Formats: sequence, structure tokens, C-alpha cells
Amino acid sequence: MDIADQMGTVPYKMATQGDLDETVSQVEALDRRILAIKADVRDQQQLDQAVAQGIAEFGKIDILIANAGIWTMAPFWELTEDQWDEMIGVNLTGVWKSAKAVAPHMIERQTGSIVITSSTNGLEAGLNYAHYVAAKHGVIGLMKNIALELAPYGIRCNSINPGAIKTPMTDHQGAWDMFAGHPGGTEQDMIEGGYSFTALKGTSFMDPQVIANTALYLNSELAAKVTGVTIPVDAGHLILTGINTAPVK
Repeated sequence: MDIADQMGTVPYKMATQGDLDETVSQVEALDRRILAIKADVRDQQQLDQAVAQGIAEFGKIDILIANAGIWTMAPFWELTEDQWDEMIGVNLTGVWKSAKAVAPHMIERQTGSIVITSSTNGLEAGLNYAHYVAAKHGVIGLMKNIALELAPYGIRCNSINPGAIKTPMTDHQGAWDMFAGHPGGTEQDMIEGGYSFTALKGTSFMDPQVIANTALYLNSELAAKVTGVTIPVDAGHLILTGINTAPVK
């Protein structure tokens, strides 16, 4: 389902029941158990119920990956309060509420790992999405505090800063038009634009698997002593010196 904001800017795409069903099928194909529950990360009661169901079904929760996120664009002075509140509510407050939902259980067990998805925009600005940048910067600060406060209980917390990743949030007509600079853009316009966003040769928008791989590491014994850090997975985006292609003189 596409949801365009009130300014008519780039929309974001929400996960569908089909996406959820596909995830269930993929997990079951590996002969593993899965409990799929739909919840709004802005609703603490829904999250608490999901956690309770998970514990009842599997006996424990070892890992939380806080990955829910949305993205829209508009100059900060044109954003409405509803647009600001929705972005902060999902991308920042939703992370806090998700961690809050699992923390008591992990504290009781004296173990656990929390991985939060931030963004390269958690470390740099982004033109015309101040609400997104503010949320993603806030996520990193929240991650550090969660790591600090849960460390005495043996619980780790880290974040990942994705660069250009090809997901439904970025791969749709609104985003294609943005990269093309005009209506009627194509997926190829987005791919071509993505090459300018990375430093590594031959890299444009990356497959979500690169983020999954990093989450797998952070939640594994290989990272048993890693906490309170953020890992950019951006094909070198953050080391680019950059250039102002439209200077104002």
C-alpha cells in the first residue's frame, strides 16, 4: 500500500500481508518455527502483547531487531505536525517502545541482544527530510543509552547504519521520479543515481541481505563483547568527500 504524505512528496511503502506470509513460508521452508504477529510499533500495548505471545510460544526471547521505519520528503519548514509526529513516532519512539517491551524479560534472564536500524542519515544530514534525519540521529543516541543501562545485566545493544538499500521504502515510482528529477522516472534512474552514493566500485543500491548479514554478526557469539557501537553498511558512502553540484553564489 502506497501512502503519500500531505505535501505530495515521495511516498513510502508499507509491508503487506503478502510480505508477512512470504516471510512465514521462507522460515518454515527451513524447518523452523515462526510466530507472525502484526503490531504498530507506536502502540506499547500491542508490542507488549507480541512479546508475551512470543515468550508463551518459544519460552524466551534472545534477540530484538528494531527495524520498522518510514521515509518521506519535504523541506523542514513545510512539514506538518502530523508528518513530523508520524516520522518520530515510527522511526524513534517505536524503537524505544520495542526495546522497552523486551527489556524486562532480558533483564530477568540476564542475557540478550538488541540491534537497531539507524541510517547513514543518523550520522549526516539529508536534504528535505529533517524529520527522518532527526529520528535516525536520535536512534543512535538511544542505542548508546540502552547499551549503557543494560550492560550490567549482560545485555548488548548496537545499531546498523544502512546506506542505499533496495527495499520497498525506496524502490517505487515516487523514488524513481526523485532520482530522475522529473515525473515518469524508472527503476534504472534510481540505480544510476545510486552509483553516486557509494565509493566501492560497481555498487549502487544494495540488497537487504547485506544488512541482514551485519545483524547476524551483531547477534552472534562473534560479537559477544561488542556493545554500544554503530556499524555503517554503506559501500563507503560516509568516506566520500562529496561535491556541491548546485552551489548558490
